[in-house]
Formats: sequence, structure tokens, C-alpha cells
Amino acid sequence: MTSVVRIDQRNDPIWRARVDLAAVHRLAHRNGFDDGIWNHFTVMVPGTTDQFLVKPHGLLMSEVTASNLIVANFDGKVVDGHGEIETTAYCIHAQIHKLHPNAAAVLHCHPYYASWLCMTEPGRLLPIHQDFLRFLPMVAYDDHFNGSGQTLEEGARIANAAEGKPILVSANHGLTAMNASVAEAWYELFYFERACKAQHSIMMTNEKPRMVRDEIITLTQRNSASRSNTPAFQTLEAMKRDLDRDEPDYKS
Repeated sequence: MTSVVRIDQRNDPIWRARVDLAAVHRLAHRNGFDDGIWNHFTVMVPGTTDQFLVKPHGLLMSEVTASNLIVANFDGKVVDGHGEIETTAYCIHAQIHKLHPNAAAVLHCHPYYASWLCMTEPGRLLPIHQDFLRFLPMVAYDDHFNGSGQTLEEGARIANAAEGKPILVSANHGLTAMNASVAEAWYELFYFERACKAQHSIMMTNEKPRMVRDEIITLTQRNSASRSNTPAFQTLEAMKRDLDRDEPDYKS
């Protein structure tokens, strides 16, 4: 009986979305990207156009499981599960999902090094390492901080500032990664934070950064653009294997 249930769950796209979203909450905690009970990761419920999975307000990311995620709709109402949706999670995430239908997954947090970048002038990732170069055309920068996103108007403004790009750096605020799947959004968030960390380490030396030449930037970006999204899915599956060993309850 138990074996049949597991097979059904594994083939259920909604359950898979729940497991992946729970996994990246745990991974965010492991990597120090979380902020107590705050910050939010969401994914559209497969088969719906106005409902998304989100953690109930008050839970730590380390407490999230596939089954305790709640479902909220674009009106801010919880339609499945126990708990409440936090105001900014509704105002920001619902607007991004609504205005960017291709952004099925939206991961918003305030990781240390991306936050450092968004609090500095000019607040831009520099072309100083091969791993940074693919990000340059992928990042939207919102240089207008209007306070925390606790209104639908501010949520819509933030969503528009993303310009449909997979990464948004919001001045004096934080980082948002958005993509067609949890795996792809997590991949960009994880590696963008690593890029910010590397840039931070260079800036702390007071040495002049060595910029990559324009023609090399173009070549590297062209090569990156031709790459499939397979590494994103492979990366999340690999990280989930770590979770399976150490804290398998995330998929309960």
C-alpha cells in the first residue's frame, strides 16, 4: 500500500512541485539565504493559472515540508492548507506570477552578498570572472526603493521592473529569481549569490578589478545561451540527494 502511494506521488506534478519547493526552502536555510520567518519562495500550482504554493507565515524555512505548504490565489486567499500568507508574499509574488506567466517559480530573499550588492553604488555585477559573464544580460536592476512591498501597487511596480528577466536586484532590498521551474530559479539564485560573494571578496581587498574584454564577454554569453537548462535540474536533484541523507522529512 505504501509503495503505491509513493509511486502516485512521484508521478503527480503538484506533489513534485511541493517537494521541489520544500527542498529549496531547506537549501536556502543550509546556505544562509534565509531570514527567520521572512522571505518567500513560491511556485504556481501545476494546472492552475491563479494559485501558487507558499510557506505559511511564521514557519522557518528549515521547517517547511512538501505537505505544510499552503495554496493561495491571486486575491490573497488561502484555498488549501493551514496558515496565513504574509502580506509581502502576496503583494509581490502574486503580481510577478500574474504579470510574468513564464515565471512559474519566484524565489525572493535577502542573501548576504546580493544584499551587499544592492546596498552599494552603482550596485552592478561586474564582468570580472568567467562565471559572472552569463548573468550580465539576465539581470534587471530596480534602483528605486519605495519601502517594503506591502501594497499591490508596489508589487506590480517590482514585477514590471523585472522586465521579464530571470533575476531582479532591488536596490536597498534584496534578490528575486524567477523562472519556469523551481530548479531553474534556484540555480540562478544560488550561483548569482556566489558571484556576488566573489565580487565582494575582491572589493574588500581594495585592489582594482580586472575586467574581461568585451569580445570575450560576447563569446562567453553566446556559448551560455546555447546551453540547455539541464544543469539546473541536475543541480537540484544532486542537492536533494544531500537532503535525502540528512533531513528527508522535507518531502513528507
